[in-house]
Amino acid sequence: MYDVKSLKAEEFIDHQEVLDSLEYAEQNKNNEQLISALIEKAKLRKGLSHREASVLLACEIEEKNQEIYDLAEQIKKDFYGNRIVIFAPLYLSNYCVNGCVYCPYHLKNKHIARKKLTQEEIVREVTALQDMGHKRLAIESGEDPKMNPIEYILESINTIYSIKHKNGAIRRVNVNIAATTVENYRKLHEAGIGTYILFQETYHKESYEKLHPTGPKHNYAYHTGAMDRAMEGGIDDVGLGVLFGLELYKYEFAALLMHAEHLEAVHGVGPHTISVPRIKRADDIDPDVFDNGIDDDTFAKICACIRVAVPYTGMIISTRESQSVREKVLRLGVSQISGGSRTSVGGYYEPEPEGEDSAQFEVSDRRTLDEVVLWLMEKGYIPSFCTACYREGRTGDRFMSLCKSGQIQNCCHPNALMTLKEYLEDYASPRTKEVGNKLIQAELANIPRERTREIAIANLEAIEHGKRDFRF
Repeated sequence: MYDVKSLKAEEFIDHQEVLDSLEYAEQNKNNEQLISALIEKAKLRKGLSHREASVLLACEIEEKNQEIYDLAEQIKKDFYGNRIVIFAPLYLSNYCVNGCVYCPYHLKNKHIARKKLTQEEIVREVTALQDMGHKRLAIESGEDPKMNPIEYILESINTIYSIKHKNGAIRRVNVNIAATTVENYRKLHEAGIGTYILFQETYHKESYEKLHPTGPKHNYAYHTGAMDRAMEGGIDDVGLGVLFGLELYKYEFAALLMHAEHLEAVHGVGPHTISVPRIKRADDIDPDVFDNGIDDDTFAKICACIRVAVPYTGMIISTRESQSVREKVLRLGVSQISGGSRTSVGGYYEPEPEGEDSAQFEVSDRRTLDEVVLWLMEKGYIPSFCTACYREGRTGDRFMSLCKSGQIQNCCHPNALMTLKEYLEDYASPRTKEVGNKLIQAELANIPRERTREIAIANLEAIEHGKRDFRF
């Protein structure tokens, strides 16, 4: 039976509750009165239940769909302004003991180049990332207890934080590794990680077990309960996500929101981020063999409905998606994107040798970080390299209370401008620097508090004279 507060995966992601929600949505997809009422409720910025949001996702009334898109755009502005947080993935190892049929790292793949970065190689990779301008990383690793034990992950995190090259520094390390124990999550917390990210891939238990036929990831309940163990281990910020294309998207959408509701009900704080990857071509993976793929318009609607249903959460889209798709969903709710990414083990310091492909998936947006930063600014966004909330202890329920009240913008807006200024001074091309400085001057007027604006202006001048790392 469905129980949002249960710690059993099959109860807080109850299969029948998902099916009942989808049936309810199907019955009401043209119920204009109900849909209008749900849109009005969403305008309160308190979110929607999984069942309510499923109705909006199923809605076939063109006029109401446009209202949903417009509301998603407005909610995004209300909670996150025009800031877009920038990060990059760093793959530490692609050794893996699982048999996931959608991932080229699966154990049976004998021709993919298997690699694991040494600590010296991590130094080179991170130095190259710092020279690009990155301040925030998401580390990734295959699941292999012998090759990638928790001790290796912890040592790698320590190495990353220790690297100070010129004016560069990685100020936040988010971690995307396999589900683990409370004890190991506690160790990650003590290592100073930012967000712990784990994609469910699919919430449909029967499909999940078929897609993960062998290896520890086959255990649906253990994997689905990872976020509860992470929070028990002291990690305040967790990030959810599904791999769209593996199962019917409406099922995944409802279950994803049920997981968010569960975290809120049990821990008092929902997911810090929600990621929306779609399955992509990789070494021995053909996405066309999965028959649940979604087109770009459906993908955009999913993003808009997530933003309306869970207004407080950050939304992430990676370089899996093309420039045009990323541009479309930025205004509908996405608040974090990667830039200049490599999905291979190594590749930032120097390209992989020909014939040694270790990538997890093909990158669609191949632009450099500087090109992405310039593009964002020309579209009216502020590229943000800010990590202040994490470093000032504004995590978990403390971050959420500020975000839900709208007060977070009093910190985030000036912090975004100051970290952008650092990027412009240290890494930007002449054109990017010119556009960025004009943007900063224009955006200073949007800082609501006069005293905050005065401090920000003084800090921006200090950055021009070589000082770094100011934050509210």
